[in-house]
Amino acid sequence: MAKRRLAVTALGVGMAALLFGSCSPEQPVVVAEEPARPPVHGDTIIMGSNADAVTLLPVLASDGTSSSVNSLIYNGLVRYGKNLEIEGDLAESWELSPDGLTLTFHLRKGVTWHDGHPFTAADVLFTYRLYIDPKTPTAYAERYRQVEQAWTPDPHTFVVRYAKPLASALSSWGLDIQPRHLLEHVEITKSPLSSAPVGTGPFVFREWRRGERIVLEANPDYFEGSPYLKRVVFRVVPDPTTMFLELQTGGIDEMGLTPLQYARQSDTFNFRRNFRKYRYPAMAYTYLGFNLRQPLFQDKRVRQALSYAIDRQEIVKGVLLGLGQVANGPYVPGTWPHNPGVGYYPYQPDQARELLRQAGWQDSDGDGILDREGRPFSFTIVTNQGNDQRIKAGEIIQRRLREVGIEVRLRVIEWASFLKEFINPGKFEATLLGWTVPPDPDGYNVWHSSKTKVGELNFIHFNNPEADELLEQGRRTLDQEQRRKIYFRFQEILAEEQPYAFLYVPDALPVVAARFRGIEAAPIGIMHNFIRWHVPEREWKYRR
Repeated sequence: MAKRRLAVTALGVGMAALLFGSCSPEQPVVVAEEPARPPVHGDTIIMGSNADAVTLLPVLASDGTSSSVNSLIYNGLVRYGKNLEIEGDLAESWELSPDGLTLTFHLRKGVTWHDGHPFTAADVLFTYRLYIDPKTPTAYAERYRQVEQAWTPDPHTFVVRYAKPLASALSSWGLDIQPRHLLEHVEITKSPLSSAPVGTGPFVFREWRRGERIVLEANPDYFEGSPYLKRVVFRVVPDPTTMFLELQTGGIDEMGLTPLQYARQSDTFNFRRNFRKYRYPAMAYTYLGFNLRQPLFQDKRVRQALSYAIDRQEIVKGVLLGLGQVANGPYVPGTWPHNPGVGYYPYQPDQARELLRQAGWQDSDGDGILDREGRPFSFTIVTNQGNDQRIKAGEIIQRRLREVGIEVRLRVIEWASFLKEFINPGKFEATLLGWTVPPDPDGYNVWHSSKTKVGELNFIHFNNPEADELLEQGRRTLDQEQRRKIYFRFQEILAEEQPYAFLYVPDALPVVAARFRGIEAAPIGIMHNFIRWHVPEREWKYRR
């Protein structure tokens, strides 16, 4: 099945069912009854992607497209199941020692890499060492550096011991395991596997035409059984309008709809007959992040003023068409770490003007733009191409900030260039971006002041000693109620400091062509059983 990354979410099953209970298709148009038939192997699914992958070497990948492709090529030791419970992947079972410091994984036997080489515990040990190697430019080393010792008693057992308790220890081993025999003694940034990966997963890499498509084929030797679909094609279509037209004309089979497409443009008899739409709250949020190295944003009164000047309800209603909710912090409402007592900044332009006045900003020359010491209050927001919601939200923010005397420019950049030239080196003033929310609330990599190097995730350079201390405590505390208190306080600090203007939690709105059967809506979404999706032979569209 398609792996759900454990670095990306963890709720209790009961809470998950409550939060995600709406993960279901709209009522389709019923054409005729058909007798149930056993699934057969065949056909191709073409999945629309608004950006190309950056790298298919998981240790170096931090973008969504690369992660989506890699999730079909590689496996972790564990993964999230459909109800957000941790289950085995390459590990059949595991034990945690009574002191909570030692994890022992018992690995599946008979698993092979796509080139036929046997998978063993040596690959897991190598992957661990690869992540903690100072020469590896990865943003995800921190949790693996908490390991005091790692060893392999035999080819199918992997053991790690931690110096201190780590709440996310088990879930952290959902990382993609990489092949030692192909990467050992190779400079990781120059490995050919970055563009021609070899994994253990349900699909095998076949082709990458950069900027156009990535092609995977079913792994006939996959340990859970070969996928029913013969081929998966990720097709790059940056413009959402073009992608929707491609969907309707048969050029792609699956995509994430925009709110406008979901609510209005797909509400026809023919569309409901030919496609299945799904809706559920995404484990993600969108934010306006301020580069705190910029003098313009170093006064928290300015950041608070910007938050008061933004009408979040206008964005949810006008951009999401109500298919989402306002965000007030880095955790999704309804999940256990979310602090409902932290209010979001309501739209109060007068309060924004007052805070800006207190910070020394006034319109001294009567041109309608605030200034201070001869400098106008003007900055650029950068965001990525292919995300229509962010662009429209940026336009609303631009207009609302202009009303309080702030000039904003909006710059939209192709994804790979956006990361390489702006976000990773920190060469931006403000950015409209989003995070997928880990089920485990450990936000150390995103918020801790030590994670600000080039390519790391605290690229806005947030630095708060109390927040750092709380992040340390939260990851070391195993009791959930104690962790809740820690992260509640952490959210209070973020609300006061406003390093981000938290904007909204969108609904996920996937759509899939109706010929695909076996899709099972669940708390985690629809991709959890992807290897069991199938098409009746009489409906195959691609036979080669």
